[in-house]
Amino acid sequence: MEEVDRDIVIVGAGISGLTTSLALHRLGIGSLVLESWDGLRNTGFALTLWTNAWKVLDAVGIADSLRQQHFLIQGTVVVSTISGLTTSETSFQAKGNHEVRCVKRKLLLEALAKELPSGTIRFSSKVVCIEQSGFFKLVHLADGTIFKTTVLIGCDGVNSVVAKWLGFQKPIFTGRTAIRGCRESKDSHGYGPKSMQFFGSGVRFGCRPCNDTTLYWYVTWVPSSQDKELQDNPAKMKQFVLSKLEKLPTQMRTVIERTEPDGFTSSRLSYRHPWELFWGNITKDNVCVAGDALHPMTPDIGQGGGAALEDGVVLARCLAEALLKGSGEEDKEQHERIEMGLKKYAQERTWRAIELISTSYFAGFIQQSEGKIMNFLRDKFLAKYLRGLLLKRADFDCGKLSIS
Repeated sequence: MEEVDRDIVIVGAGISGLTTSLALHRLGIGSLVLESWDGLRNTGFALTLWTNAWKVLDAVGIADSLRQQHFLIQGTVVVSTISGLTTSETSFQAKGNHEVRCVKRKLLLEALAKELPSGTIRFSSKVVCIEQSGFFKLVHLADGTIFKTTVLIGCDGVNSVVAKWLGFQKPIFTGRTAIRGCRESKDSHGYGPKSMQFFGSGVRFGCRPCNDTTLYWYVTWVPSSQDKELQDNPAKMKQFVLSKLEKLPTQMRTVIERTEPDGFTSSRLSYRHPWELFWGNITKDNVCVAGDALHPMTPDIGQGGGAALEDGVVLARCLAEALLKGSGEEDKEQHERIEMGLKKYAQERTWRAIELISTSYFAGFIQQSEGKIMNFLRDKFLAKYLRGLLLKRADFDCGKLSIS
């Protein structure tokens, strides 16, 4: 077996993995990113990035290129699918200086990867197990390669091998499923820079523009046993979504009808119990997790991607303080510094992650609930409250990419 020494190994070339690697690179520290796929993943098509996320993208130096390719969304309109009436409207500019854009996931990952030194990402590198070796960790790959590393960071998603090694349980299924779609057109869709959301009868639908020709949409609901056949069947997904959303405006139905088969994807929504972050091991020795490996959450406030970006900057900053100040030390002293740096990262991120997971779950519960009383409360009172809560969670700054 081939054994290779690396100072920092990051498992997963998703948002958190690439952000952490790029942030470390900006601070003068190299890393190796292991990705099990043979290329950058594009699962989910697009994601909404709020003010907090754009502060991170500014910090790592890729925000301007992404801004040029995506609309600045002006606000959100919420409509009842039962009455057909608008229940609330929120202007992001009226509520403060908020920056909200729906970003193509592929473009975000490519922008992050483009700034990394050649050879930083190793594709087709599936991690099968992790082994202790003194002050180091041995990362075993499916192809027989073994990486001996001083720091191991798990950014490998909801089914994280690293999170399992740390003792985290598998994420919990919420009982809800999502179908996501992306509609690409040759001409302008004419939709405008606004976000639309429709609630009612246990179904939630939303549509957001990425740019002048791309619309991202999603629908969430509580599935029945008959809905299993939808998985990996775009034609049935389209038929199902249209049947669930009969009272959608014609413009919205047209978006779904014109979405190509490869523009559909289905997934079960899962999350991690907030208290597991409080009691669990976010870090242990020279190992930690970030992104969905740390805080899988429902998409109801659109902060999964933003939280992953925040993780990357905070983690890089804490690691850089430990590594740069302790350069030239013996293995034991360096290990102790790294352990303290990772604990500092965990302290900074624990309550933020708990807050986001809890808010997302609460928002999803309110938005997805059925019944006349709940529909009345949501339409008359809760929709506006949820919009304010969402903006409050987005009004956050994880700090600059610098060390004192």
